[in-house]
Amino acid sequence: MRPSLAALLALLIVTGCATGTGAVVKGAGPDDLLKLRDGPGLDHKILIGLPDGTRLTRGPCVTRAGKVWCRVSLADRPSLTGYVSAEYLAHR
Repeated sequence: MRPSLAALLALLIVTGCATGTGAVVKGAGPDDLLKLRDGPGLDHKILIGLPDGTRLTRGPCVTRAGKVWCRVSLADRPSLTGYVSAEYLAHR
């Protein structure tokens, strides 16, 4: 059985989610914010909006409904933690 392209992409994203590594919000756009949520998925409560360039510490990632979510904390406020979509994270 051949793996699907989506499964391969999810695997590549998750393997790039090394716990404790630095990340930065990228791709939210100039007039939008990346939502930090209290759980991995769109159905979870939004805690705060993060603009492009926000520095984060990345934790473990999980896949929910075909989308990869990473647990993160703000680099300058480590007590503020939640989940963001991995597609908006870049290594720093």
